[in-house]
Amino acid sequence: MSARYIGPKEKIERRLGEKLFLKGERSYSSKAAIVKKPYPPGMHGRKTKNRRFSEYGLQLISKQKIRAIYKVLEKQFRKYIDQSLKSKGDSGEALVQNLERRLDNVVFRMGFSDARDTARQLVSHGHFLVNEKPINIPSSRVKVGDIIKIKPNNIGNRYFSSFLPRFFKKYQPPSWVDMDKENFIGRVKNLPNSAESGLDHKDIQAIIEFYSR
Repeated sequence: MSARYIGPKEKIERRLGEKLFLKGERSYSSKAAIVKKPYPPGMHGRKTKNRRFSEYGLQLISKQKIRAIYKVLEKQFRKYIDQSLKSKGDSGEALVQNLERRLDNVVFRMGFSDARDTARQLVSHGHFLVNEKPINIPSSRVKVGDIIKIKPNNIGNRYFSSFLPRFFKKYQPPSWVDMDKENFIGRVKNLPNSAESGLDHKDIQAIIEFYSR
């Protein structure tokens, strides 16, 4: 899977057999595809629901799962892995931090969007400032102390004025970010942690083992 998947996102969840919350608010409702059709897509989907996988197969599924969550291509993902394996601390924790510190993910974690896909588009379209500088690269990595805010002249944009208020006020960000919800400003106060990432520890360990062969 070298190119970014652009098909129905919920097919990914059905194929992997797990809800990955790729569709924002819809993912939490009974309308989610994996709730209505809890088996893999395709004409033989029901028959393969309880298929057993080898250890290698499970490691591949873990990799596909994490890549799907963060929308990362294989080349970029391998870069994160290499950096994590070279880190002095826990490789799994380092991988989580590398993924969570992507600007598109931080925008999502701060509550500026209800899905990472939307966050990626918002960043790509240049709606945010990082330390007062415009950055439109979703994979840019933030640092502790970085301040992220909506460009002042974009706050009147229909998305920020109409859609965002539906969930922004009630959204509770993870402990590693501070939010000024009145002024739409977020600050990275600590490094992200795996406990608040929502990722399964088994998936992280499986990925580290897969690339440590």
